[in-house]
Amino acid sequence: MQNSTTIQVPSDWKDYELIDSGNGEKLERFSSYVIARPDPRAIWRQMAPPEIWERAHARYIRGTKEEGHWDIKTPPPNNWQVKYHELVFTLKPTSFKHVGIFPEQAVNWQWMMQTIQDRPAKILNLFAYTGGATMAALSAGAEVTHVDSAKSAIEWAKVNVEASHLTHKPVRWITDDAYKFAFRETKRGNTYDGIILDPPRFGRGSKGEVWKIEDDLPKLLDVCAKLLSPRPAFILINAYTADLSPLVISHLLHDMTMKRGGVASHGELAIADSTSGRLLPNGIFARWAA
Repeated sequence: MQNSTTIQVPSDWKDYELIDSGNGEKLERFSSYVIARPDPRAIWRQMAPPEIWERAHARYIRGTKEEGHWDIKTPPPNNWQVKYHELVFTLKPTSFKHVGIFPEQAVNWQWMMQTIQDRPAKILNLFAYTGGATMAALSAGAEVTHVDSAKSAIEWAKVNVEASHLTHKPVRWITDDAYKFAFRETKRGNTYDGIILDPPRFGRGSKGEVWKIEDDLPKLLDVCAKLLSPRPAFILINAYTADLSPLVISHLLHDMTMKRGGVASHGELAIADSTSGRLLPNGIFARWAA
């Protein structure tokens, strides 16, 4: 099995721009709306002039470790959306500083769509959030089971699917704990041609189940290995925690696929800021394709 490491940066966004980063923050444009929010990895100096940062329509102010609040100078548009090619995302500020999209994931969406290439494929998307990977798979002709423990995330994903004119595509919405759902699927004898995992560092399931990535991801991947069809297309693991390196999830992925051949890769996802071209790290990934 071939394996390679890389830093991947999306280059085809029109509705999104990382303007600058530094001093523990990042300045971003989503369509015409500009926000500033914390990023603990941006410990270098800001390069854009202060007046550029001061023009932000909203700034997220961190309070406790987990939550904060938005200082909104100008409210976002009533129907605040961004497009990535034909995919449409409806955005809104949340109490956890997120707005409903992770733009660096565009490279994973492109890789997945190219891997599927309109072949009949059943895809399982775990920790599926607002549906970026779900929409990418649907647009490539796949059938998707979208799983998230938060009902609010499921409803948000449905809005995005509708905005992207993909409601006629086959998608199953499941509000459940990822591990429990995957385990039940093995008992039912169900299999999938592709599995996507985007686990948090720490989280709680729909019934209060505690998730810790270092303890629970290996267990979940053991279950997911049993869900792969006889001729699977791909596996994609994405993570945001700084506690793990790409090598860690690459080794976990290798445990699942060592007897299958194929091509594996791992590395970092990053965004280049438009002021200086510096790369802001935005997560790690490991991928395997048959």
